[in-house]
Amino acid sequence: MLAFAGNSVLCRYALADTQIDAASFTLIRLVSGAIILALIVGVNTNLAGIKTAGNWLGAISLFIYAASFSFAYVELDTGLGALILFTCVQLTMIIYTLARGNRLSWIEWLGLGMAFCGFVYLLSPGEAAPSTWGAMLMCCAGIAWGAYTINGKGSSTPLLDTTGNFIRASAISVLLIPTILIHYHIAWQGALLAIASGAITSGIGYAIWYLVLPRLTSTVAAVLQLTVPVIAAFGGWIMLAESPSDRLNLSAVLILLGIIVVIYAKKERRNNN
Repeated sequence: MLAFAGNSVLCRYALADTQIDAASFTLIRLVSGAIILALIVGVNTNLAGIKTAGNWLGAISLFIYAASFSFAYVELDTGLGALILFTCVQLTMIIYTLARGNRLSWIEWLGLGMAFCGFVYLLSPGEAAPSTWGAMLMCCAGIAWGAYTINGKGSSTPLLDTTGNFIRASAISVLLIPTILIHYHIAWQGALLAIASGAITSGIGYAIWYLVLPRLTSTVAAVLQLTVPVIAAFGGWIMLAESPSDRLNLSAVLILLGIIVVIYAKKERRNNN
């Protein structure tokens, strides 16, 4: 969870101080992630399987997530961006569940309603409202990451498939080159932060997550992910002196409590069936 939150902190830290442009950060992050994941796969198995690992739908979702994530953090504070991202990921997966014909209990609807109200309040107009453009981009990032998660659900080789998707997404990232040429700005600190985001908090972070995930119940895994926006906000406060607004605090409470209600209500319903 520290690694996942670290992506938000590193990206915002690099972009807030204009140490690198958003397009270059995205390209370097994806390429660095692909390289470190390929090295991890090569040490543990062999690289031959990467050729057929992953798929283009997953890679496109990963690219949209990474690009939207970077450009959003030009406008948003660390904790705010992480909360919008997390909420959109969860809502995307819940909507997907409903679209497949699964029904929610009234308690799950209550939790979903709490989370949705908190999210609407977070984005509502007002003095402390987030950047509209930044919020829209982060919503796109959250939806794309939700789609990426759904696409990879049930994979028997998640680390290998993630590596394949990162390699494909790195290839897609050449589409950013015209934007990079127009807005090119890379200081060595910004490049190092992008490499750290790709290699450490993305590549190694994902490898660790997939290693421990089989040892966790789905409920524990879901609840653990609730800590990511909190850790990211704390990191933004420490590294960037960002103070959470009252709007962000209240929204976070409503959203996180709502998601917790949904998670535990779903667990109880599953146990009773």
